[in-house]
Amino acid sequence: MDAIERRLTELGYALPEPFRFPKPNRTGCVRVGSVLFISGHGRNLPALPGVRASGRLGADMSIEEGYATARATALSILSSVKMEIGSLDRVRRVVRLFGMVKVAAGFDHMPEVIDGASDLMFDLFGPERGRHARSAVGMFELPHGIAVEINGEMEVEV
Repeated sequence: MDAIERRLTELGYALPEPFRFPKPNRTGCVRVGSVLFISGHGRNLPALPGVRASGRLGADMSIEEGYATARATALSILSSVKMEIGSLDRVRRVVRLFGMVKVAAGFDHMPEVIDGASDLMFDLFGPERGRHARSAVGMFELPHGIAVEINGEMEVEV
């Protein structure tokens, strides 16, 4: 087990099985040089307390449930990253996360929801490698009824 996975265990988490994209025309990550482009994740999330794969924030889902769901989405991302590069220790920096939240009219707490993913990256990789640029936006609908979808980029060892 590498150092980042040990840290993940210390935080009380484990990597889920990587999400297998349903069609061969896309994948969880694509590496170009030292940049890893991460596809949108939000389906087949690990079963953790408070996680709800579907729902609408501000209607039938609380900010706390959204936060837990964003954290589970980050774990799914990390699983895809590990599958692509072999070890999470090869992540030099989390560069950017782009979080989309399915919201009810008037809900404007998307940043607090996506903090679930951002906090995990910061706690896991530390301030030098885990602090990242980020967007958190509200959407009327997301694919397959999911509540949260996150994509982004990481710098990795070549």
